[in-house]
Amino acid sequence: MAHTKAIGSTKLGRDSIAKRLGVKINDGQKALVGQIILRQRGTKYLPGANVIRAGDDTLYAGKNGIVKFSSKTKTKFDGSPRRATVVSVMA
Repeated sequence: MAHTKAIGSTKLGRDSIAKRLGVKINDGQKALVGQIILRQRGTKYLPGANVIRAGDDTLYAGKNGIVKFSSKTKTKFDGSPRRATVVSVMA
């Protein structure tokens, strides 16, 4: 006895939808209060001045201004250094 239907039984077609992650407002562009600057999973980019991090690690503009990306050296828990990009909004 067959365990699957003869017609229309496929094990393909279960690809998940894209999450639209990444930078939404680039360096030097204007950002208004509450606009999404960057969508991410984890904290690859860190919030700087006038930037708010949401629960899903999305970075929002806290004030109106120009977006500025800069790099910074942070120390991990094991003592090794890591380069991190800091996102700020200059009013």
